[in-house]
Amino acid sequence: MPSKKMKEFLDNQSVKYTTISHSTAYTAQEIAQSAHIHGKEIAKTVMVFVEGRMAMAVLPATYAVDFDYFRKEIGAKKIELASEEQFKDMFPDCETGAMPPFGNLYGMDVYVDRHLTADEEIAFNAGSLSELVRMSYKDFERLVKPKVVKLT
Repeated sequence: MPSKKMKEFLDNQSVKYTTISHSTAYTAQEIAQSAHIHGKEIAKTVMVFVEGRMAMAVLPATYAVDFDYFRKEIGAKKIELASEEQFKDMFPDCETGAMPPFGNLYGMDVYVDRHLTADEEIAFNAGSLSELVRMSYKDFERLVKPKVVKLT
């Protein structure tokens, strides 16, 4: 079941989406394999501190955040990777590490890698280690209003 907060938000916005169940997986690449979806079609959420403030960096599962590019793109002096210990309590309706890229629901900025904007759909963790949500990228962008930057 998708995170309650995200599901209510999507349903209230009348957004069309599908959920995809898969065997329990912990990394974006494992999820892609388990769900039989190419890794570049799965968006992973990486938790970071931008100038000391928690934020989400969202990028294709097959990529890694290039912190130098990221800093230059947004003009930040300091961006650091957050540990699970630092963010696990921020998403009470989600399993640790399975939060959806809806920072707007949790009071944080969302930065999306440009590569994801080229796809018609986006698939991402639904708040569970065994379920994805797939929806139109345009709906995701309209609802989340992410900052599109070069993360990779």
